[in-house]
Amino acid sequence: MTNALEGDPSAREHDYHAFLETARHHLQTVDPVIARLIEELPGFDPQAWLRELPRVDLFGALLFQVVGQQLSVAVTRRTIARLEAVFGGHLPSPAAVVAADPATLRSGGLSWRKVETVRDLAARFLDGRFSQDRLSTLSDQEIIDELTVVPGIGPWTAQGALILALQRQDVVLPGDLALRKAIQVAYGLERRPTSDEVLAIAEKWRPYRTLATGYLFASAFERSGASGSATNAVQPPRA
Repeated sequence: MTNALEGDPSAREHDYHAFLETARHHLQTVDPVIARLIEELPGFDPQAWLRELPRVDLFGALLFQVVGQQLSVAVTRRTIARLEAVFGGHLPSPAAVVAADPATLRSGGLSWRKVETVRDLAARFLDGRFSQDRLSTLSDQEIIDELTVVPGIGPWTAQGALILALQRQDVVLPGDLALRKAIQVAYGLERRPTSDEVLAIAEKWRPYRTLATGYLFASAFERSGASGSATNAVQPPRA
């Protein structure tokens, strides 16, 4: 399953706006809560946060996700900067990771557990067990199933990489604590929903669960009173 938004860059912007119009209309039709968020956030741009990041391939996205496990976005970005500094100002390739002394990765701010995960990932990309070209042809769940074979890669990490590198449009992060909190508030629930309950709520959003999730994150960002606008509220998942 390839990303519907991939293709000729000259046509991609037009296609993206057409996609958004269709996706928003669907969400407004099937879910009054998301419809209200769309109305309340007319300036929300679901891809703004992606434009703030350097373009990364699937390995780079997974590296970003692993670095950010259990860390805030701010700490993740500082750690990424440290890691880039170790590798000459850019994220390392799989070959560079495999060739590096593990202590070099540790000096970039990774825990030893994350060092092991990153090296395992890099080895799989280097020897061909993983490749972006092949994985890009698979469904979201098939990609998640393959990636989570690697110790230290859970569904949340893989789902984040699907959004960040492959721009998949029907991804939901049921284990994301911030999303569960956002759903509790938006839907007026007495308690925070479980992961299974998040999936049940999100079922009606298909095939645009990524966009619906973005609106929920953006709404929570607005309520928090953080500086900035809803257009850059959505951040890469942190695990």
